[in-house]
Amino acid sequence: MEVPGEAPSVGPAPEELRAEALGGRRCSSAEEAALEVSWVQGFSNKNFGFINNQTVCYPCGNYILFLDIETKTTSALHCQTGQVGAFAVNGNSQVLAFSDRKLNPIIYIYNFPELNKLTELKGNAQLDYTLLAFSFTGPYLASYSSIPEFVLSVWNWQENIILCSESQPGVAATSLSFNPMNWQQLCFVNESSVTFWHIEKNNDEHHLKQNPVKLHDGQGSVSPHKELFFPVSHSEDSYYGPDLPVSAIAGLVGDEAETFMPRNYIRPSVHPTAHCWTTTSEIYMGCKEGYVLAISAETGSVSALQQKPLPEHMRKMSDVVSYVRREVQKKKGGKLKDLENRGFFAMAFCNKGLYAAGSEGMLFFYDIKGLQYEMKICADILQPISSLIFSPDYTTLLVVTDQGTVYTYKPAHSGEAVKLLDGCSSCFLAADFLTPGDEYCVSVTISGEVQVWFLEDGTCLSKLNLDIEATAMACCPSSNSVAVGTKMGLIYFLDVTKVEAPRVVHRIFLSKFPVLSLHYDQSGQFLITRTTEGYIFILDARPSKLFQVLGYVVLADEVLDLSVVSDLKSDLVEVVALLNVAEVQRARLEIFCLSSALTTDNEKYVNEQGMLNASAIKKEQYDLDYPLSSAVRLKDNIVYGYCNCAPFICKYHLSEEDILAQKHCHSYQGGGIRSIVFSLDGKFILVNGENDGALVCLKWKKINKIEVKEAAFHWQSLLAVLNKSTLNENVVLKSMAEWQFDPESTSESIPQEKFKEAALKSSNVERTEEGVNITSSYSASSNDVTWMGQKIQKVIREETQRFANQKKELQMGIKKLRKTIQKMMHENEQVPDIEKLEQQEFNLDVEEQERAQAEAEQEVARVRKEIEMENLANRYLQDVIKHECWDAMCVKGRAVKCFHMAHEVKNYSLKKRSKEELETLEKVLQLKKIATADLKVRKNNVEIESETILSKEEGEKAEEVMADGSASYCLVGSLSSQYGGDTSILDHQWDLHTREQKVNQIVLLKDIIYKVKTAFNKEFDIVARQKEQEIARVKERNLRIREILAQLDLQVEVWEPALTNDEIPERALTVQDSEIKVEKYLTQQEREKAEMLAKLEMERRLAAMDNERLRALNDMMGGVLEVKKEDILKMDIPPPSFISKPEHVWNDEEKKIFREHEKKVKELNEEKENYRRALENELEKLEASIQETTKNFDETVCRLSERKVKSEMVIYQEELKIVNLVYALLLDEELDAREAGLHNFLMKKEKEKVKTAKTILTAKNKIEAYTDIYENAVAEEKNLEHGFTKEFAGVPPDLLEELFQLYKRRPKTTMTEMLLDRAGLHRDCSGSAEDYKHALGLLMKAMDELDSREHMPNGLDLSIWEHFCLARRSKMESEELVKWKALTLAEMEAFLQRRTDDNEKIKSEIEDIFQELTWLKEEKIKLRLNLTVQFLLKQGQVELESTEIPDYTDAILINKAVIEELNCSIMAQAEKKIASMVEYKDFSKGIFQLEWEHKKMRMQIEDLKQKAQDIVTLPISKDRQLFLTVLNYDSRIAHRISVMEQSLGIMDELHKKNVKNRQKKIKELEKCISLKEQENYELSLQLKEMLVSVSERRHIFEAADTQHVSEKIAKQRYREILKQKRLRGLVKEQEEQFEILQAEAERLRSGTFPVL
Repeated sequence: MEVPGEAPSVGPAPEELRAEALGGRRCSSAEEAALEVSWVQGFSNKNFGFINNQTVCYPCGNYILFLDIETKTTSALHCQTGQVGAFAVNGNSQVLAFSDRKLNPIIYIYNFPELNKLTELKGNAQLDYTLLAFSFTGPYLASYSSIPEFVLSVWNWQENIILCSESQPGVAATSLSFNPMNWQQLCFVNESSVTFWHIEKNNDEHHLKQNPVKLHDGQGSVSPHKELFFPVSHSEDSYYGPDLPVSAIAGLVGDEAETFMPRNYIRPSVHPTAHCWTTTSEIYMGCKEGYVLAISAETGSVSALQQKPLPEHMRKMSDVVSYVRREVQKKKGGKLKDLENRGFFAMAFCNKGLYAAGSEGMLFFYDIKGLQYEMKICADILQPISSLIFSPDYTTLLVVTDQGTVYTYKPAHSGEAVKLLDGCSSCFLAADFLTPGDEYCVSVTISGEVQVWFLEDGTCLSKLNLDIEATAMACCPSSNSVAVGTKMGLIYFLDVTKVEAPRVVHRIFLSKFPVLSLHYDQSGQFLITRTTEGYIFILDARPSKLFQVLGYVVLADEVLDLSVVSDLKSDLVEVVALLNVAEVQRARLEIFCLSSALTTDNEKYVNEQGMLNASAIKKEQYDLDYPLSSAVRLKDNIVYGYCNCAPFICKYHLSEEDILAQKHCHSYQGGGIRSIVFSLDGKFILVNGENDGALVCLKWKKINKIEVKEAAFHWQSLLAVLNKSTLNENVVLKSMAEWQFDPESTSESIPQEKFKEAALKSSNVERTEEGVNITSSYSASSNDVTWMGQKIQKVIREETQRFANQKKELQMGIKKLRKTIQKMMHENEQVPDIEKLEQQEFNLDVEEQERAQAEAEQEVARVRKEIEMENLANRYLQDVIKHECWDAMCVKGRAVKCFHMAHEVKNYSLKKRSKEELETLEKVLQLKKIATADLKVRKNNVEIESETILSKEEGEKAEEVMADGSASYCLVGSLSSQYGGDTSILDHQWDLHTREQKVNQIVLLKDIIYKVKTAFNKEFDIVARQKEQEIARVKERNLRIREILAQLDLQVEVWEPALTNDEIPERALTVQDSEIKVEKYLTQQEREKAEMLAKLEMERRLAAMDNERLRALNDMMGGVLEVKKEDILKMDIPPPSFISKPEHVWNDEEKKIFREHEKKVKELNEEKENYRRALENELEKLEASIQETTKNFDETVCRLSERKVKSEMVIYQEELKIVNLVYALLLDEELDAREAGLHNFLMKKEKEKVKTAKTILTAKNKIEAYTDIYENAVAEEKNLEHGFTKEFAGVPPDLLEELFQLYKRRPKTTMTEMLLDRAGLHRDCSGSAEDYKHALGLLMKAMDELDSREHMPNGLDLSIWEHFCLARRSKMESEELVKWKALTLAEMEAFLQRRTDDNEKIKSEIEDIFQELTWLKEEKIKLRLNLTVQFLLKQGQVELESTEIPDYTDAILINKAVIEELNCSIMAQAEKKIASMVEYKDFSKGIFQLEWEHKKMRMQIEDLKQKAQDIVTLPISKDRQLFLTVLNYDSRIAHRISVMEQSLGIMDELHKKNVKNRQKKIKELEKCISLKEQENYELSLQLKEMLVSVSERRHIFEAADTQHVSEKIAKQRYREILKQKRLRGLVKEQEEQFEILQAEAERLRSGTFPVL
């Protein structure tokens, strides 16, 4: 890849590097240079295997590594197409298989140790293979692909063909293995299930047969299997219907119906983690829950292994050992291991027993006997174990841990596990070359593990575990130190002067953010560090300066990568930063320079916080046209860049692109390349992947000599500069003390607490692998705070010291000012309120006050906003509730309460019916009207056509159906017709058979309920209005009562009724001011408006009070113009003025005045008393009237309550009908769902049956063909034995007999036994062709001993013996071939038998399905006829004579009208019988009269007979008959005459033609007669001559006397005729028999071959 561009000019403004077209790309140097893999390091704890007894192999990235367990040497096999996917090894055949991870992946087969590719297997997988497994014998390989296929395939990898495959959609497998004793059995395991796959053979065909295993549940018990799709029994209930499967109840139809299982039926099973095969074709399965299961591959039965009880003394000893182990583990500080509840993640089986291991890190041995075992601990690895693998000879057990360590354990020696490979459990993070760069390299993993490698062969020299999460690593060019950055912002400095023992010598807490990258310049002066906060820190890289932090640089954008270039001549270091400009999706280069003066005079170039000055670093910017992922700047305007997903290494120039060499060492499936680094001499390249865990060392396979010389010159010149500083710095580095690790803490806990707390408490703590504590050279206090924090603290301390005096003076001034203000505030409290100042006026810090007010206002605004949002949410919720529960109601719910009782009646709140509901109701009513009209028309038609009783009954029934309210309430099942419902529109309960009728009936019932509620609501509204009127009347009367009480001056409380909130529910929607208990918040405008209104009201009141006319009226007449009668009680007669004088001093005038005064007072008092009595009487009447009217209203409410109770009863009756109808519909749907599910299952079974039938037919044909082959082989084998004597006919008899005995002699172990041993212990499993060839070779080797001359008989020629040996070998090959073919034939017959059994099983299942379908149809018909009918029965109406309740299970419900009709018909028949008897009596009276009439009739009959005889004797022709029968005889005769005349004319013409033809024929015959007469004449002449010759011969015959001879000839002729006759009869009989036999044969053939 090339990035051409132009070199920018240096200037203040940023320049752009513009890319040119890629047409100038050249790769000529690729032909001159090439890379090769020097070594590969890495680890994969998932896949391990023995390729032979001494070599272990495992995949790592794009490579497969081979490790010799004796010499510990490694080699690598490169996968050219990318990362290695699935992996499998066969140690017996020394072959390995792996797949790549590209689209349409391929499986590669290689042999070992040649590492030659044997074949490539191209299947149908699209994305990836997850598992591969070799069979222990034979060329068989099993593969399992991932999404989307999930296909299990079995291959013959030698022939490169797929034998069989099966798909399992969505099933992700965890392990796959062949049975070592029988390659035709596969164990397939996923996270929660185990499945056995049997490979069934039919000669050259292979089929996979699945056998799932029912595992134990999580508690280790076997849950009983419940058949949910086919329940065991069909229990029935008269109401609830038949017992159906849960899938039918759930409404499932398709494949889900067969596999559906309710949640309460599901019990989680154990989770398989590891398994291994035994010699008895069983597997031992380890589970995550700690159980060990024994599973039979044949039957699939599962048994849990139990530990054998220990004796008492052994149990005590075991407890002691467990206690000691726990104590030791506590002292070590590790986690206590629970040996009782352990989960096994690895298993391996040998002839001695079972080895198992798990997360506790212990290797256990199980001696299993039956279902009990004895356990012992073989080794304690102290790390979680992930795999156990036996070598092919079962002498070495490989133990693989999760942390990357591999051990070997030899069971025969029972010693400790020996460490074979000390790998790492995490991926490599970075690698770098150790100065001088030609001997050692250093790598670090993400988990903080540092390794030192020998560069030549990749040997791991040492390892140091920092026990932290590393993020970056770099090696210093000027010393043998290594810097490691961590996620916690720490940088560790390691001393690697001794490569066998690296150590930590220093640590810097740089930042709280992770360290992203570390870069040294080529001269080793500076260490440039990049963190996630966007800072670039500059450190002194020399140990002599204690790795001092020189400063930092802040960049504007995100830093993607850094590159450092040293100019040794000018003593400058140029740093290139690649920035990601997010706004424009482009990259930017920022370049700044570092001089060596930074290390000598650092304070001159940094500010107080430690940031480098811009003038000291000389920043420059360059914009690019496109984004980069990484860039490296070198001298001469050269930039190296790469993408982390690129599959090869590229080199970039600013002017042109030059791909020097490329090597596909990592792939995009593993995340691509994480980092690359070149050695200083240019001979080696270290490349580590992103996620594949591989570290690859590349070296030059071919390169130009000029480039080699240039690299060597550069390296030597660089070493010349670095050698002096390297020696000095290494001396300092060695003298540095090792960093101290605190054993009471971990490296992770303290930093996390540090970063959370404000104060940093203690130093970060680490631990070495060896556990050695080393003294620190750095104070603990400096490590508690980051470097930037230390800088800030230092600035604060310096400022504090500098301004200490000014600070004291300010503090003293503040104290004086505080006292003065406090004194002023105290004085302010003593002055009057009008002179007091507000509290805030004493605040001198106005800015702080304003800031506090602003903060308060912000807080108020925030709280107000929160309250507004909460109020908005509440209002929305209110609107939703109001819309659903109030606005949607056309009739709002309300109540009516009694006046004097705690009793209330509520109405029915009704929603407005939707348009769809009304349309449905209208549709149903329309259908009902049409049905009623149709019934009426049919009734009329029946009455017109026939007057039979049946038609009358149908008419009466139609009238009953149409009649409104004519049906009995008992049969209707409700009283809704009495409460506003119309039941005449309903169908009869006996007629609801179809689904449509039931649905329509539900709609009509809902409408009736709505009408009942509406009718009640109307009555309720009347009562509610009545209460409002009553309350209005009571209020009017209360006004008069209050007036009376006021006149009577009585303090009595007046009863004032009012409507409650339940009676007026609209009040709940309106909030009254009295309900608000807090002060209402008013805005500024609202407050101004309220003040203005209050002011206007006050002015109005003042104006009203200042009224002269009212004041004058009050002063003169008490405020009234006339005295009313109601004021009489308030009237009082003033006494005379002389009343204060003594009575004896009164004069006459005064006495007279006093008497008149007394009289007036008496009259006034009488008037007052009368008026008071009148008021009291009126008050009593008003109260009685109020009491009476309210009590009457209460009675009305009680009657309304009774009406409500009855309405509720009616509604419940109708709802009960609806419930019954809905349940009937639901049951019908369940039956339909069950029927559909059975039909779907039946279709699958029928397809399976067709497939099985085809398989059976094919198998039969193959068996017939193979039987012929087998019989031919048997015949050939017998021919060889019979031909032995002929073949050796020239051998003497004694030698021939001895040779024949040797001919029958065989080795001790025959080939067939070898085949059986290789095929397993199962009789139905035969060996394959490869097994046969292998065993035949072994047999031929065994024959070499019998073919030796030692066994040759004495006196036998050597040539004959050699010929004999060849003949015997041919005989044995033929015999073994026959036996092998017999095994194959038996296998084919067994396959046919299994398919036949499967076919019979399918037939049985199909028959069961048909039976259940028939049962379902019967149930559906029964449920449609057996309806649920609702009756209304009066309580106490039904009485029983006995206490026993009759059994009504077989009873039939019949309408009463049917019985009545039957009784009427019986009475009608009785009346008919009585009428017939009366009629018979009347007939008996007229018998005599009938006899006389009978005689009369006899005489008449005789007369009629006589007349009839006369008529018979009268001859009647056809013409007379026509004359008698035809009405218009004359016209008929005339017509016949005309027709006869026409036919007569036609006949004349025809006769003339015939006469002409006959005359012609006569002439021709006369000619023939003349010719015949002439021929007769000639024949007569010949006859005469013949008579003469005959007479002559007769005379001769008589003279010769040949009669005897003629008779003999005649008899012989007669016998021949008889014989021919008998033969003809015999032939005829045989022909008949042959036809019979042929018909029988045809019948048999048609029965045997119906297709033909």
